[in-house]
Amino acid sequence: MAYNSIIVEKDGPAFIIRFNRPDKRNAISTIVMDDLIAAANEAENDPTVRGIIVTGGEKFFSAGADLNDAQALSAPSETLKYLRKWHRVCRAFEENDKPVIAAIEGFCMTGGCEFVLACDIRIGAEGSSYAITSARIGTVAGAGGTQRLPRIVGSAKALELMFDADPIDCDEAYKIGLINKLVPKGQSLAAAKAMVDHYATRAPLSHAFIKHTVYTGMQMDLVSALDYESFIVASIYETEDRREGIDAFFNKREAKFKGR
Repeated sequence: MAYNSIIVEKDGPAFIIRFNRPDKRNAISTIVMDDLIAAANEAENDPTVRGIIVTGGEKFFSAGADLNDAQALSAPSETLKYLRKWHRVCRAFEENDKPVIAAIEGFCMTGGCEFVLACDIRIGAEGSSYAITSARIGTVAGAGGTQRLPRIVGSAKALELMFDADPIDCDEAYKIGLINKLVPKGQSLAAAKAMVDHYATRAPLSHAFIKHTVYTGMQMDLVSALDYESFIVASIYETEDRREGIDAFFNKREAKFKGR
């Protein structure tokens, strides 16, 4: 499939999505959003893909939302439509059956930062920086930042970051759990590929069920979430992959999962 604002490639089991607007510092426009949603769907529907990686350039991941789109909004109804599109983009990756990894070099700002919060794993390179700068221009984070950031780093730290509206460096981001891994500069994509290679040895249905169970359960009270978990486990016990995994374990061989 042809894309206008991103570059897509497959590298073994990895489906790599690369922002391709260097002149705009990879700002996310509505055209980029359409491309991202389409790419996420393409990856999800490809059984050979075992993980999705989203990355930017060597100097920056993304400067955030394209302000030309935002400035063109002239009515509350238009703004709501625009924000709903942002939410569709984030959900296309958060609700995707495949593990999603953000490989981040350089700065990752506001809408770009909000987007990576919807990815499952965030790998940041030395020299990367992160911010949600909405308070600088009199707005509020509208791509899910006010909800996902506190779920990841805690409400007090999330409020501090959004009140300050200043970038934090990679060391601080790693310390508070905003990024999962901190790697040498220039190595975020290689680290993400290594993770996908490892994930390819695991059961794809397990990944899909784990992901959806965690995200859904986080919206429930504990008792309801545990009941939901039990239902999911009972369902996956009926799959071919579960039988293959158990048989491989008892016979001390490598499992060959088929996603069935």
